[in-house]
Amino acid sequence: MTETKPLSKAMSQKVLKRLGVPHSAPPTLKTLEKLIHQYTHVVPWESASRIARRDQYKKLEKCPVLGKKFWDNALEYGTGGTCYESNYAFYSLLLQMGYEGYLTINNMGDSIGCHTAIVVFLDDEKYLVDVGLPIFAPLPLRKKETVTVESEFFTYTVESLGYNKFDIWRDPHPNRNAFTLIDKPVDDDRYRQATTKDYIPDSGLFLDKVVINKVIAGNLWRFNSRDLPLHMEKFVDGIRHDYALTHDHADQLAKKFQIDRDILASALEVLGLPSE
Repeated sequence: MTETKPLSKAMSQKVLKRLGVPHSAPPTLKTLEKLIHQYTHVVPWESASRIARRDQYKKLEKCPVLGKKFWDNALEYGTGGTCYESNYAFYSLLLQMGYEGYLTINNMGDSIGCHTAIVVFLDDEKYLVDVGLPIFAPLPLRKKETVTVESEFFTYTVESLGYNKFDIWRDPHPNRNAFTLIDKPVDDDRYRQATTKDYIPDSGLFLDKVVINKVIAGNLWRFNSRDLPLHMEKFVDGIRHDYALTHDHADQLAKKFQIDRDILASALEVLGLPSE
C-alpha cells in the first residue's frame, strides 16, 4: 500500500502563514478546528481552475494538481479545487504537522465513489475531516452511535450504519444527506488514479459548470454558472441574497472570491459563457 507523502516543511510553513496558523501549532483537536476554519475562509471550493486545466492539457494525467502544486496555485492565484485535490492537499499538510490518518473515497446517494474525505486519529478517537465539501468541523466517528456537532454554519449528525459506514447529515440544508462515508483507507496510487479519472470528459464531475463556494467576512458566498442570469449568492442566517453580475463577470468574481481573473475568464469561455 503506497502512502501519501507529507507536504515539505518549507511549503507547510508558507501555507500555515497564509492560513494564519503558527507552524509550531501542536497536532491537537483545537489546532485541527482552527485549520478547518481558516482553510474555508482562505481557500475556495471551486471548479473554475479544473475546467481551465482540462482545456489547457491534452493529456489527462497532466490535469490533477496534488500536494505542493495545489498549494502553489492557491498561494499564487487564489484557487482551490473540488474534493479530490482539496482533501489531498489538506491531508498532506496534516501529515507534516504530525497528524495521523488516511484518505477515503465515498458515496453520495446513488453516485458511488464520487467524494473524498479524511479520517484523523486523535485522543483515542477517529474524526472525519472534509475540506472538500466542506464540512466546517471535525466530526467524531463512533461505531453504533449517532453523534451531533454544531459548527459555524450547520449542525452535523454522524449516523453509524455499521460495516464501517456512516451517513453524514447537515441542517439546515436543502440536501440534508451530505454523503455516506466509507471508512476504509485508500492508498496513494488508487487515490491519484481516481483523481485523474475525474477529469475524463462527460464523466468527470464539475467540468460542465463553474461553481465557487467560500466563506467571506463570516458569510457563505456562492456562484454557480448554471443559475441564470449570472449572479452571486450570499447567505446570512440561512437567508439567500442575490447579487447580479452586471459588467465584467470574470472581474467581479475575481474581486469577490480573490481568484485570478484570467483563470475565471478561461473557464467561463470554455463553457461558452460571457466573461465580460
